[in-house]
Amino acid sequence: MRLLVIEDTADLAAAIRTYLVTAGHAVDLAGDCGMARACLDVTDYDAVVLDLGLPDGSGLSLLRERRRAGDRTPFIIATARDQITDRIEGLDAGADDYVIKPFDLGELAARLRAHARRAEGEPSAMIDLGALRIDRARARVWRDGGEIRLTSREWAVFDALLAARGRVLSRAALEERLYDFDAEISGNAVEVYISRLRGKLGNAVIETRRGLGYQLP
Repeated sequence: MRLLVIEDTADLAAAIRTYLVTAGHAVDLAGDCGMARACLDVTDYDAVVLDLGLPDGSGLSLLRERRRAGDRTPFIIATARDQITDRIEGLDAGADDYVIKPFDLGELAARLRAHARRAEGEPSAMIDLGALRIDRARARVWRDGGEIRLTSREWAVFDALLAARGRVLSRAALEERLYDFDAEISGNAVEVYISRLRGKLGNAVIETRRGLGYQLP
């Protein structure tokens, strides 16, 4: 997934990013509303983590602004404000979820995955694709009862294709799911991961649409 973390506490933002990147996600950081707007205007994110107290404005105001503009990206508020009135205000402003600091990073990651799946229209984590049995929540794949081990980057490409089943994803679209703004992208990285996935999952699993990109049937 491509994720945006809007958090002005540098240590916490770095910890969240490290955890999510290790899980195979591409994560951009924004420390204030201005930077967050710039990121949201140029990138389609699968989900956003939003702090409320930001140096140049209110996270709630930013959220309301995005919802008025028609942005349906899942937003999870992550804040130290733990009053019921705060939670109600956040959810009424358009948040999909609300977690209180300090929170468990594993739980936050699970909530991000769940909301991203619902936004795709597929809340279930378990998928059957031909001979493959796939658990998107745990990033695991089986064939004929045996598990197929994927690296975090291989899974990131495969999960992006799963989310878009039946639609073609260009190389650029797949790169957006793999790399954040600061990453250096090698020219044939996507092709390398597609080749590895075919070697592990079977050549017929991922189709090439010449000149357009890749898709799962």
